[in-house]
Amino acid sequence: MNELKWDLLAEVFGRMEAEIIQSMLNANGIDAELFQEAVGRNFAYPTTVGGFARVQIFVPKNKLIEAKELLKNSQNDTLEFPAH
Repeated sequence: MNELKWDLLAEVFGRMEAEIIQSMLNANGIDAELFQEAVGRNFAYPTTVGGFARVQIFVPKNKLIEAKELLKNSQNDTLEFPAH
């Protein structure tokens, strides 16, 4: 049986917002993958409205709770980045 190892964290409308969230997750040690319909990724004329603008953000299942907490905190402006 092939078990899925990634879970949906969030859906946003617009690639830029998705990439910002992905970068924030990566900076906190959480891998993130973005999925968007191919027509919405047209770099000459990107789609920023409607269903084609939707970008899904996936994270590993074992990091889902941590990722949700980071996302929630970032929306409340209480995000803390790890010291390097």
